[in-house]
Amino acid sequence: MEKYTKIKEVGSGSFGVVWKAMNKFTGEFVAVKVIKQSFDSWTWEDCLNLREVKALRKMNHPHVVKLKELIKEQGTLYFVFEFMDCDLLQLMIEKQRMGGAKFSESMVKDWCFRVFHGLSHMHQRGYFHRDLKPENLLLSEDGVIKIADMGLAREIDSNPPYTEYVMTRWYRAPEVMLCSKNYGPAVDMWSMGAIMVELFTLSPLFPGMNSRDQMHKICSVLGTPTEKDWPEGIRLANALNYKFPLCDGIYLPAFIPCASPDAIDLIQSLCSWDPNKRPSAAQALQHPFFRSYYRIPAPLREKYYQSNLKKQPPIQRPVHLKINQQSNVCDGQSEVMLPHKKLEFQLPLC
Repeated sequence: MEKYTKIKEVGSGSFGVVWKAMNKFTGEFVAVKVIKQSFDSWTWEDCLNLREVKALRKMNHPHVVKLKELIKEQGTLYFVFEFMDCDLLQLMIEKQRMGGAKFSESMVKDWCFRVFHGLSHMHQRGYFHRDLKPENLLLSEDGVIKIADMGLAREIDSNPPYTEYVMTRWYRAPEVMLCSKNYGPAVDMWSMGAIMVELFTLSPLFPGMNSRDQMHKICSVLGTPTEKDWPEGIRLANALNYKFPLCDGIYLPAFIPCASPDAIDLIQSLCSWDPNKRPSAAQALQHPFFRSYYRIPAPLREKYYQSNLKKQPPIQRPVHLKINQQSNVCDGQSEVMLPHKKLEFQLPLC
């Protein structure tokens, strides 16, 4: 780690800490994730076989945060990533702090289009993320968005059962909550549906206080699932002796009045009860919501992305915010509650 100079701590959690650092020889800024666990007895081959490392080494996409180096020194493991300026949660908090002006649909569209591209690459490479949330979607200073934190990623072809104890509750797909043992990439698509709504409204779609309340929140938005809606879900619920709350659901266009009909249609498909009815990431990219991008020849598309970004208002970076996970607030000129940052995870319904 001699070639890096630590600048400041930018994040922490049960895994360890993340530092902003600078390469002494190139002047490049990087993010260094320092793992708390001791790796004294681990061989280099053992480190390379860590699930997160294996997943990251297979990713090579402009909308997935790049692992630049893996370093093991004196029993400590360091992940060196490209540096990103902020995450979507910080940006939404700053929007609320500045008066609650919503993101434009063109900005939401651009971000989601890029994330779906990154997810499509990830799924095609044989992995699904399992923990998509605003904090794990990072932004560069010029507005390019990238998927981060592959710590919970799983191989699509790995043998179930998978653990139920994944995903931050508000973005957790119902099949995971009902303890399905063989869920797949569709859980990422559910999370993206919830995130899309949050970008339009600056409020979480399913802010459950615990697992049962979480399922009630989902039913209150989507309506109680029927055998026709999701036969496997009814079977899973019966196996747990769980009864879905009786709810009619809401009229989504009234809940998100600033979203176009195409945006509403995509959100509704992403938040389908039945994972088999959700579009894949590749299918989402073909949705009419993104039709404007496909009027442009593929070779010119990236130039269009960049020119489209330049038309957006500059990102107001929350330079004074520092996430304090212990107190669950932002340290700064005033305190803002960060319910997304709760460290405890409620057990699934099972």
